[in-house]
Amino acid sequence: MGQLKDAPAFSAVSDDELAAMLNAPAKRRSRIWDLAPNLHCSIVGTCLSTRELRQIVGKLGGRDLDALSDHEIHGEGVRLAGRHDDGGKLLQKALDKRHHAALNRFAAARSADAVAAFWDEAKRAGEIPGAYWALLSHPAATDALVKQAFADVHMLSHLVGAANRADIRRLTALEKEKAELERKLEKSQAHIQTADATIRQLDAALAAAVARNADKLATGKSAETADDEVAALRRLVGELDARLRTEAARALRAERRAEKAQRDLAASETARQQAGARADTLAEELAAIEAELAPPEASSADLPAGDGRPSLPPGIESLLYVGGRPAEIRRLRAFADRADIELLHHDGGIEDRSGLLPGLVSRADVACFPVDCISHDAAAAVKRLCRQAGKPFLPLRSVGIGSLLAGLGRLDALAVRS
Repeated sequence: MGQLKDAPAFSAVSDDELAAMLNAPAKRRSRIWDLAPNLHCSIVGTCLSTRELRQIVGKLGGRDLDALSDHEIHGEGVRLAGRHDDGGKLLQKALDKRHHAALNRFAAARSADAVAAFWDEAKRAGEIPGAYWALLSHPAATDALVKQAFADVHMLSHLVGAANRADIRRLTALEKEKAELERKLEKSQAHIQTADATIRQLDAALAAAVARNADKLATGKSAETADDEVAALRRLVGELDARLRTEAARALRAERRAEKAQRDLAASETARQQAGARADTLAEELAAIEAELAPPEASSADLPAGDGRPSLPPGIESLLYVGGRPAEIRRLRAFADRADIELLHHDGGIEDRSGLLPGLVSRADVACFPVDCISHDAAAAVKRLCRQAGKPFLPLRSVGIGSLLAGLGRLDALAVRS
């Protein structure tokens, strides 16, 4: 067999050069549908606004945008992120357009260390959304770097919560300040109206005095006395006019402060709502990060103390739990044994086939799922199947027996099968 003429002479390449060639990152940036599905929620929630998501969903048609809540719009965005179709391309285009500056900045990075340096710089500057998208889609980003950025964004949810509480306190203070400024403004305006009425009366009195002075001069009466009266009235009018200008200036300042307080109040309210929305969105990422960082599973000894059967609403003999983590499901099975009920479980489609859900729903008296540890598609499927079967369903705040018991406590108002 003849030797290829253009074959590279690897013997002339050093070990370091060969390693660099083999480990060289791909030139093309990752598209959003190329990324791991557990990243889509954080990308959509962090890197795009709800307004932008509504525009994207609206372009696809077929949905009544006014009937969709912000959370449902977010769920639509997450579903689009995993599809290599028109929806996914619109999402990709919107992300690239909004974060063009950050993408250009990160493009200068040629290694994972350089990408990490740009990420650290962005965190210090508070420029998270663009940098997060630029890092996740960068060809040099490693799995370890992606996990670190994901964890950083998750921890920001706690900071957002603290900032949200501070915004609420500031909002309360601004409302109080606004009310006080409005009270002062009303008082100043009342003073101005009173002073204005007094000046009009004095103007009339001055005109009458001038007329009387003319009559006195015509009849030969003392002009000096008339002049004194007119001078006194003019001094009084001048003093009141000065007071009027002072009150008007004071009212103008109070009005400007009130307008500023109103603007600050509106800005704080908007910031509080945005912070609340970001906190709700970032909370949905908790399941993925806890799966990486969760401690070893607890034993059934961690269950609430007591040997008696837990108090549950009447009529519940079987419970369907969709989603959650394996360690927590084992604790829930121990709880179900103590409560003498059947626990049916479906992981939401990770390993269990989604086709099993209809049968499980038909067997259960009630279905529940933790909103922080279930996919959007699985949650929507549980709701749809329960409505079709006339079964109650419980969205739980989080995984764990505490949330389950709280949810079951709300079933008193629902009709369950006897």
